[in-house]
Amino acid sequence: MQGEGQLQLQDQRLRCSRSALFTGSDQASLCYANRSAALYHLQHYQESLDDMDCAVKNSYPSHLLHKLEDRRTSCLKHLSGGQRATEDHHHPASKNPNAPDRVEGASVGLLTFGIHPQAAVGFSPEKGRHLVAAGGVAAGEVLLHDRPYGCVLIPGTEEVRGKGGGRRHAEAAVLFGTEHRRCHRCLSETLCPVPCEGCSYSRYCSIPCQRDAWEEHHRWECPLGADLKMMGVMSQLALRVALKAGLENIKIARVSTRDEHADESSGSDPCHSNPSDPCTSYHGDSYPSVFHLQHHLKLHSPEVRFLCAVTIATLFLKMSKAGAPPASGALSRLLGADSRSPEEEGNTTNMWLLGSAVLRHVLQLRCNAQAILTLQDTGAANAPVQSHSEIRIATAIFPTLSLLNHSCCPNTSLRFSTGAILSADGSGSVTEYASTARGVTVTVRASKAIPPGQEILHCYGPHSSRMATRERQRLLQEQYYFLCQCEACTQEQEKKKEEAEAEGSESRLQWSGVGGGLMCGKCQGSLNQSSEEGAKGFVCLQSSCGHRVSASEVSRRLQGIKADLEKAVDLMERERPDEALRLLRRTQSQPGLILAETHPVQGELADAIARAYATMGDWNNAASHLERSAVAIGAQYGEDSIELGRQLFKLAQLHFNGGARGPALSVIPKVRRLFCLHGGPLCDEIQELQAMEDCLF
Repeated sequence: MQGEGQLQLQDQRLRCSRSALFTGSDQASLCYANRSAALYHLQHYQESLDDMDCAVKNSYPSHLLHKLEDRRTSCLKHLSGGQRATEDHHHPASKNPNAPDRVEGASVGLLTFGIHPQAAVGFSPEKGRHLVAAGGVAAGEVLLHDRPYGCVLIPGTEEVRGKGGGRRHAEAAVLFGTEHRRCHRCLSETLCPVPCEGCSYSRYCSIPCQRDAWEEHHRWECPLGADLKMMGVMSQLALRVALKAGLENIKIARVSTRDEHADESSGSDPCHSNPSDPCTSYHGDSYPSVFHLQHHLKLHSPEVRFLCAVTIATLFLKMSKAGAPPASGALSRLLGADSRSPEEEGNTTNMWLLGSAVLRHVLQLRCNAQAILTLQDTGAANAPVQSHSEIRIATAIFPTLSLLNHSCCPNTSLRFSTGAILSADGSGSVTEYASTARGVTVTVRASKAIPPGQEILHCYGPHSSRMATRERQRLLQEQYYFLCQCEACTQEQEKKKEEAEAEGSESRLQWSGVGGGLMCGKCQGSLNQSSEEGAKGFVCLQSSCGHRVSASEVSRRLQGIKADLEKAVDLMERERPDEALRLLRRTQSQPGLILAETHPVQGELADAIARAYATMGDWNNAASHLERSAVAIGAQYGEDSIELGRQLFKLAQLHFNGGARGPALSVIPKVRRLFCLHGGPLCDEIQELQAMEDCLF
């Protein structure tokens, strides 16, 4: 079975990674051979051939070679037959006369990194460096492409906004976290990682990625794998940034900070008092752009500063004492010619410079780190309709993306790509990127029309469609040290919603969402939060009714619905959709509290019911409930949101699977518009929509 093959491959993947310490031994050769067998059964024939080659290079036992040769012959037969089928598939003309030319992912071309002409860098004492629209920007236009100066995979799987993917999904995340499934350099998913030959922590998608990571940072990290894991992602990322830059780049960047320290001693802000200061300028995707990001040293608490300083001091003490090769020689090359002198003073000074840069980056990352997000399948592999959740797979520092300030209702949309082919550096960047072949990229598009001169903004996490104003402002103040006064915050303050949002952790559950909320269980009129002093609860707006519900009762009922939803999802993952459907129907028909069609929880209920029907093959009922879910999603996130696009994409799949040609063709253009807006015309979802249309015409 496919599922059994996946589990076998996961086991072999971990064993091959851990066999790095035994490279050249029988253990390593057997691991590669066993993984090649798992890959063969999963029909990944080229990857199976590659692992067979690795097995032979690692002295695979001669008396077992006939097994590899038989498997190699079968792989080559499958590959030659598949190549002919692929050629026959691509040559015929599309059945859809209006279909555009299909574009394969590998032919998209190389990206040019930096800010596009539609945007320009601005500076003000209040906002610091930021981006503004140089001219009118249309919705969907690309504003910038950027690549991280450094990134580190997050151990395990961390889901955005804390939405669970069910018990099975959580268990799988514990067993096989992100760091086991993705390349530690370009973050692309790989079934057959190439392990580091010196440690059991790092693994890569290919030899080039392994080589580039070694030259860039891993030669120094390799002896410290366990220590870096204990110290956390931020400390490792800060170290990686400094290692990549090297001592000479750090020295050049530090020259400009002398004036900065002089201004600090005089009590003024250097970046606000001197427009010619480097921290007010844009340096492309080079190291100075990272070095001159705001570190907010005086705003961090003494406890945080002390903890960061001790952590980095401990890290560098371990680096200097690491006896495993290549720490000593490689570290000398990193620290420059001075460290090769007999005197230890130069080496100590250089270590201090490198350590101070790492400490600076740790403090910067608390306000400038960017989560790299991706969609991960949460349903069964053979599910009739795709189910995704947005997860954080890595933390990174982006030189250009860091210019964007925050808004709780941003005018941009971000899309990350992993394993992307990067262009040769021709934009004036430093030579650190010259050998880059693959990596991570982010594309920033306008999610709405932006008039000339308006600031270009993106969301740091707290979004107006997901959190109440006070909760957003509290989180932003705690992490980024500013009180948000964006359009969403000021508008909600003007409407005097502070009292309705002051319920602590219950505020998100009680919040009705945009355009919808709770309905009276007696007359089905709208419930509104009571404005009477000391009366925390909800009251029916119908004067003839006046029914009241306490805030605690509303919270209790909503928590109960959430619990039933989690149970239903777990039942579906256990392939018991009929039981899940009965539970959801009981939950939906409970008396008392009624959710409006546009309430976010009503949308989640409808989505779960649609999933149950789809699992049972009832496409019509599934589509009907998914349409109701899309109404709630549109009310919460907006009619131009990517969240609505993903929901409508599932609706198109349901219509397509059910053979409903007309409804499918009516939904596909709406979905295409939203994915073009947020992901561009070449994204994978557009390609799949085109394939659906080709089949329906």
